[in-house]
Amino acid sequence: MSAQPQPVPNSKFFATEEEYLAAERQAEFKHEYFGGEVVAMAGASDAHNLITANLITTFNIALRDRDRTVRASDMRLQVSEAGTYTYPDVSVVCGSPEFRPDAHLDTLLNPSLLIEVNSKSTEKKDRGSKFMFYRKIPSLQYYLLVASKAVEVVLYTRSENEKWLLEVFTDPTSVVPLPLLNLELPLAEVYRKVSFPALEIESAETHV
Repeated sequence: MSAQPQPVPNSKFFATEEEYLAAERQAEFKHEYFGGEVVAMAGASDAHNLITANLITTFNIALRDRDRTVRASDMRLQVSEAGTYTYPDVSVVCGSPEFRPDAHLDTLLNPSLLIEVNSKSTEKKDRGSKFMFYRKIPSLQYYLLVASKAVEVVLYTRSENEKWLLEVFTDPTSVVPLPLLNLELPLAEVYRKVSFPALEIESAETHV
């Protein structure tokens, strides 16, 4: 992949793994990589950005005195040896972070928790192919899908028999239990200062 003008968001092209990494380190915006296919990432909505900021703030405060670290969406993740590289919205690492063994140390390997904030264009991939890849990460214990168009948090938890348990939270007063991190995530903090004007308009029109 040579250094050329950047493609429009969501465009796709192909490269080897090394070509992808070399170009990505010089790119003006981010791309994800799925077994040879390079996908340019689109921009995020205001709600998406607010929710992501709330998540990072909440986890940083809760984990500031513990052996845990929080990383934002600029941290690239390598999904084992599956030939997949992504940029999760939020990553939490328990203990010392591990990185792809190269001179750059800019590609994370061992998250304990991953969070993707869904949009209409990403929800299907986040729930499907990305989760299929993420399950291959040995260190991963939790996968959270956070809706940006309504109050909804979907939690996948790895069980002792390597099955993934599903819980869905839609009550704004509820909390998401994360016992392996020794904390709870209140939905009120996740959606702090986030409004859903389209839903409010639709609800008002329904009652006219």
